[in-house]
Amino acid sequence: MTQATPELVTAPPARLFDFAPLFAANLPAGAVKWTGFPKYNFVGGHNDASQLPLDGLVASANAVLRREGRTLANYGLESGPLGYIRLRQFLVEKLKRDADISCAADEILITSGSLQAIDLINALLLNRGDTVVVEKVTYFGSLNRLARLGVNAVGIALDDDGLRIDALASALDDLARRGIRAKYIYTIPTVQNPTGTIMSEGRRRQLLALAQAHGVPIFEDDCYADLIWDGKRPPALYALSERRDVIHIGSFSKSIAPALRVGYIVAPWNILSRMLSLKTDAGSGALEQMVLSEYCAPHFASHVPKLTRGLRAKLDTLMEALNEQFGTSAEFDDPRGGIFLWVKLPDNVDTLRLYQAALAAGVAINPGPEWSTDKAYAGSRLRLCFASPSHQQIREGVAVLAEVCRKEFGVPARIANVETHARA
Repeated sequence: MTQATPELVTAPPARLFDFAPLFAANLPAGAVKWTGFPKYNFVGGHNDASQLPLDGLVASANAVLRREGRTLANYGLESGPLGYIRLRQFLVEKLKRDADISCAADEILITSGSLQAIDLINALLLNRGDTVVVEKVTYFGSLNRLARLGVNAVGIALDDDGLRIDALASALDDLARRGIRAKYIYTIPTVQNPTGTIMSEGRRRQLLALAQAHGVPIFEDDCYADLIWDGKRPPALYALSERRDVIHIGSFSKSIAPALRVGYIVAPWNILSRMLSLKTDAGSGALEQMVLSEYCAPHFASHVPKLTRGLRAKLDTLMEALNEQFGTSAEFDDPRGGIFLWVKLPDNVDTLRLYQAALAAGVAINPGPEWSTDKAYAGSRLRLCFASPSHQQIREGVAVLAEVCRKEFGVPARIANVETHARA
């Protein structure tokens, strides 16, 4: 005689707890769930995977871990809260050689990428309702942080030499008449993002004099300065400042690897000491710092020229593809370095709308309004990152982008010298 199998009783699905009513006020919108990179990816600050010095990083990791690995048992290794001492010592030498900055190792704070550096400077200096001065087109990561903090960003026009001093003087005078003193002037003077311009030494000195006259410090973002085609750059603003009214930040994201998340701040100790009380992560990733130091000390100076040659070749491919597919509909200046090209399309092209249509076709672009204080000015502009895609992907991606743009806006009227017609 067989026993009857007891019937399984399935409990009704549990109702998930609703956290939404408990969310903090003024949260940004939720992130879109990541489903993989698009086929043709021209966004972000990704680098060229084929030029990542993988063998050197592997060898450096093995060497430094065998020599000092047990110091990972301590927060801050044995270097203290400013970061791994050997990396800071490398930066002392690099900054002097490349940017003419004279500083000590205890005037450098290692951060979790340049974004943490930006957050620390903002936390130190800004209150809701404050005003800062920025370039009219600039790094999206800085602009969105200022907006989230409730800080007013005054945009200053650029030209081929970077931030225009006449426009800056006018803006600072206007603020002064209204009883407002900007908390800082944020600038990317060396390989500006997204325009790729480099401010001359003469203009840098004018900027410092103007800032001093108005009692406004300068926030110098130097994160792209290693990627200059000819390897030549003016001294950093920090180097030229006699009053130390400049805070300088840099990064290894563009020169070595963005996923390592290692940046740094250069400032006097009285500034860094206050930042350390705000840096509540118990220290940036130690292993990344150790590996970078071990690799960079002997190899950085030879790695970067090789990297920039490869990036320059990709830029040439991108500009050729744009000329072929868009003709005179796409306007751009040849940047002096970096990984971005800032492109102007005809005024009837809305790059926010183009972004959505292009993404549906597998092409990711950065629409211009996200990168500017003047949304109307940037409405027909876009930023293209050329570092990550291959030469073939660049050509194919630009061709797809041109086809999408033609269907949406009738631009370009000709693709690859073939007459086209806008979609009805």
